[in-house]
Amino acid sequence: MQHLGLLTSVQNLKKGSCEFLPALCVCPLASGHFPRVRAPKQQSALLPQSKKPKSAPSPKLEDKSASPGLPKGEKEQQEAIEHIDEVQNEIDRLNEQASEEILKVEQKYNKLRQPFFQKRSELIAKIPNFWVTTFVNHPQVSALLGEEDEEALHYLTRVEVTEFEDIKSGYRIDFYFDENPYFENKVLSKEFHLNESGDPSSKSTEIKWKSGKDLTKRSSQTQNKASRKRQHEEPESFFTWFTDHSDAGADELGEVIKDDIWPNPLQYYLVPDMDDEEGEAEDDDDDEEEEEGLEDIDEEGDDGEEDEDEDDDEGEEGEEDDGEDD
Repeated sequence: MQHLGLLTSVQNLKKGSCEFLPALCVCPLASGHFPRVRAPKQQSALLPQSKKPKSAPSPKLEDKSASPGLPKGEKEQQEAIEHIDEVQNEIDRLNEQASEEILKVEQKYNKLRQPFFQKRSELIAKIPNFWVTTFVNHPQVSALLGEEDEEALHYLTRVEVTEFEDIKSGYRIDFYFDENPYFENKVLSKEFHLNESGDPSSKSTEIKWKSGKDLTKRSSQTQNKASRKRQHEEPESFFTWFTDHSDAGADELGEVIKDDIWPNPLQYYLVPDMDDEEGEAEDDDDDEEEEEGLEDIDEEGDDGEEDEDEDDDEGEEGEEDDGEDD
């Protein structure tokens, strides 16, 4: 009876299973022993339980606070900027290469120019006061010239600018003078150098002034005696430039002479005198004013004649009216 009760319980647990029931019914009765029955693992009533595949890990989101993402338009812009920078580096590299090539060409043609500079100097020597006229006509140089400076520069016969073989290392300006009452030197020079580290420097000839003729001291004495307003207007002597080495890298006068005057001094020598131009302009203005004055007088005369004609016409009309009344 106990075996039958177990059999009934198993049948209730697994109804509808044809294979399981015969095994339980036949084997225990034939052997006299009933094996221990294990209940099967409980599964889902709808579908058999299957092993779930491992899902792929989801991509990690970037921490926007650490590296903020860029919108598509801004990202393209950033990439374009990076590419521009790469191209610009190539351009800079070519510019450096071009500078080296240009320097070689400039050195070559500097040598070729020398015979022509020499010939030009020989021709200039035939023209009296060529260089002082050139300096006076140059707007920047003339601002540095006092009256006594101009007098001293009348003895200047030649100016030479020589660039050193390595153009980047500097240049020299030579001023040649005739015998004069101001100083003993026949040549005054100023050199500009650029050393290997790129630091500029300059040196010049010491001017041997004759007694009482030092224009640099006279200029300072004149300024001390003058009023404060006059001190600002009175320029220092042109010759103080030979003793000024405070800022060789920004020597404006040296650069003007080398880069502006020396290549073509004739253009400044031929500049017409500004005083003559101003005088001619004033004369033209006076002539125009006189002509305008004469025109005004003529117009006033014409207006007076018209008024007289009108008065005469009115008088004649009045007489006619009186005759009719009579």
